Amino acid sequence: MTASPAYQSGFGNEFASEALPGALPVGMNSPQQVPLGLYAEQFSGTAFTVPRSEARRTWMYRIRPSAVHPRFERLERQITGTALGPVTPNRLRWNSFATPEEPTDFVDGLLCMAANAEAEACSGVSLYAYRANISMRRVFFNADGELLIVPQAGRLRLVTELGVLEVEPLEIAVIPRGMRLRVELLEAEAAGYVAENHGAALRLPDLGPIGSNGLANARDFLAPVAHYEDLEGPVQLVQKFLGELWATQLDHSPLDVVAWHGNNVPYKYDLRRFNTIGSISFDHPDPSIFTVLTSPSDTHGMANMDFVIFPPRWMVAESTFRPPWFHRNLMNEFMGLIQGVYDAKADGFVPGGASLHNCMSAHGPDNATTVQAIAADLKPHKIDKTMAFMFETGRVLRPSRFALDCPQLQRDYDSCWSGMQKTFDPIQEQ
Repeated sequence: MTASPAYQSGFGNEFASEALPGALPVGMNSPQQVPLGLYAEQFSGTAFTVPRSEARRTWMYRIRPSAVHPRFERLERQITGTALGPVTPNRLRWNSFATPEEPTDFVDGLLCMAANAEAEACSGVSLYAYRANISMRRVFFNADGELLIVPQAGRLRLVTELGVLEVEPLEIAVIPRGMRLRVELLEAEAAGYVAENHGAALRLPDLGPIGSNGLANARDFLAPVAHYEDLEGPVQLVQKFLGELWATQLDHSPLDVVAWHGNNVPYKYDLRRFNTIGSISFDHPDPSIFTVLTSPSDTHGMANMDFVIFPPRWMVAESTFRPPWFHRNLMNEFMGLIQGVYDAKADGFVPGGASLHNCMSAHGPDNATTVQAIAADLKPHKIDKTMAFMFETGRVLRPSRFALDCPQLQRDYDSCWSGMQKTFDPIQEQ
């Protein structure tokens, strides 16, 4: 039985770790002779000349340089759904996807649902569901963006160049652009969601008047400690480059980093530790108070991508329509459900499913939820055993052709708002 991995705590830290004593150089990054006969290699996630506060880089000390590989060749099997579908302004919702019957690892199990940028863009996102039933034997990296992995079912063991992360439903993991990893299943099947962020790296949102504490606290983010493989034998290395999968064959494991230091690292976070902020008087605040991570855009205050959650929380607002209000929005919202029931939808939005509401698309609680909320006895109550989330972005998300044609698409989604009665009474007593 594999022991649980160890972690380092913090967000954006200058971490340092060595799997063998003395492997990490002292006082310099690239000595003429690296301890233990290792090779020094810098892993840069940002341009050299960005402001220091934005810089992401890590120095690795590895058994072989990552440059040791032959030519990459395009794979015959590509990611499902990368071709975008026709333009549609309609609200969309999907049921969950079944696990494939044939052996399918994490990469082959990716299903592209929507995107708002080409893979070579320096901003935008591509959004996926995943389904897998076997562990990866190959190693994968994504040159097109960082990956935010949201498990919905099944625990994962993410073996990266910098160490091991284990994540389960109600936790997330972020893998930097270009970081090599192998996704292993700790259960028979796994399912969830992935956001591929082509823009600025995810970071904690500013707190403003909230103060110095609250939402996702930096100390609850966990980075790995050094862990290496010194293995000889054939290993396929797959990369996603400009939206396509390419592969080469190595004669060793590329997960051979013995020591490292820096801040361009993979990390995990337990969503159950989110410090939820809400109204203790009246009205429902904007959902931005539920932001876990954000990727800024060139427009101040508008996110390239926000990762927002709707966790268990107490509802105590007085004289208030407590579900999320009806809304038309400049931003574009792709939602998923990890467990339970989302408080704005009484039926139809299922764990493992998803919905898409694009720019200025009218949305809000369904008819059943609305009727119940208007008539509710407004005692304090807790929304419990639930976790919905949202990938929100400032650019319109275009669904893939696969997402528009698949049988999981709920073609009657609009009907959840049908039957809303006209209750207007111009002479109603106040």
